[in-house]
Amino acid sequence: MPSLRDTILAILFLGLCAGALPAQAQRTSGAAGLGVQAGEPSGVTLKIYNADGPSYDFLAAWSFDNFLFLNAHALFEQPLAVENVEQPVHWFVGPGAYVGIYDDGGSEAGLGISGTIGLDILLAEQFELYIQATPRFELVRETEPDIGGGLGLRYYF
Repeated sequence: MPSLRDTILAILFLGLCAGALPAQAQRTSGAAGLGVQAGEPSGVTLKIYNADGPSYDFLAAWSFDNFLFLNAHALFEQPLAVENVEQPVHWFVGPGAYVGIYDDGGSEAGLGISGTIGLDILLAEQFELYIQATPRFELVRETEPDIGGGLGLRYYF
């Protein structure tokens, strides 16, 4: 798993590279963004963008501690003014839930609630780079808090 320092350096580097791109990035309501997320958890992500209400984010992921799960969030996005950055930057927050399968010597199912908070930047017309933190609280199997998150890239079609 990349360290927090490495993740921050990667985001800064990508942000500097994005500053050289023309400011034409635009998503339309109903656009679907498919991509990958690296972190804890790592997986495949799908986002259905909605300009007039919550967007929906789905993550099929695995964790390095033998945990496979599906996560869904409603995302409420707001533009963020960032000095010297021409591309659209947003911060987002939203509630969600997850269902998972653990392999701790035997398979067990888990269910919980989660939330997400993060930043995204549109690098070009169809690419979105994001970083997010995802606190979780398991309700079935065990009652324990956890936090995950990651760095991801989506392509909108």
